[in-house]
Amino acid sequence: MSRIDESLPFHPVRIALLTVSDTRTPGTDRSGDTLAGRISEAGHVLAARAILPDERGQIAGQLRHWVLDPEIDVVISTGGTGLTGRDVTVEAHRDVYEKEIEAFGTIFALVSYETIGTSAVQSRATGGVANGTYLFALPGSPGACKDAWDRILKLQLDSRHRPCNFVEIMPRLGEGRSG
Repeated sequence: MSRIDESLPFHPVRIALLTVSDTRTPGTDRSGDTLAGRISEAGHVLAARAILPDERGQIAGQLRHWVLDPEIDVVISTGGTGLTGRDVTVEAHRDVYEKEIEAFGTIFALVSYETIGTSAVQSRATGGVANGTYLFALPGSPGACKDAWDRILKLQLDSRHRPCNFVEIMPRLGEGRSG
């Protein structure tokens, strides 16, 4: 079973946070605020934060910008993962991914099912890697963001998490990449 090995050093990661919404503002971004607070509480660095409308090209452009920034290790977006025509965050993420972390969406669905039952089927949460940077797309509800952070990301972004974690393989994410 997973655990935190307190004998190991903690290595903070630098996280960019993107809220995708046609209606949210810095004053009404509850999901973004939820994640920002949890990122800081966990000892990580909130390296950048932005709000963009549900426009695939703009979302993918921001993701690409952050993926190329050597000061950002992880990008988390919230919003736009549903089933409506305006929900294009997942497609924008997949435009950027070099590799998809398929199990992230599966584990998120399992975690969500415990909280919201069969409504979890409507989420398209996803994770991937591009240019040595992790990217995760979460639903726009504060509850979903809490679940994703508290039950998955907080653990996988902790270098002390055992048996394995995302942080320990960061230096090798770019292996075999051409260009």
